[in-house]
Amino acid sequence: MSIFDLHHVSLIVSDTARSTAFYCDLLSLTVDTSRPDLGFPGAWININAGQQIHLLELPNPEAGLARPAHGGRDRHLALRCHDLDTIAQRLENAGIPFSRSKSGRKALFCRDPDNNAIEIMQHAPE
Repeated sequence: MSIFDLHHVSLIVSDTARSTAFYCDLLSLTVDTSRPDLGFPGAWININAGQQIHLLELPNPEAGLARPAHGGRDRHLALRCHDLDTIAQRLENAGIPFSRSKSGRKALFCRDPDNNAIEIMQHAPE
């Protein structure tokens, strides 16, 4: 038995529509419309075949918790992209602050509308 894949990561959000706009409009991901009624608002966001971000609109047990300024020093979701400069420009145009990776990798860290930390790194072709 071995773990071979990541299926999804769940993030608590305060406004599903606002968060869906961040992930879909800004980061160019798509909504999986097959999400069943779970008794609370939310959305399933497709990353690629079989991998998703699940947005859960539920009370946040960590509301008001101080988070590190640099997302790399906080728990975070890491995503890969083909063109980090385009993502950085989109974030900048949307007024979303980000910081570059402290390790020198081609990566940046930002936060979604609910202060969840996200790392976006450029995929290095093999």
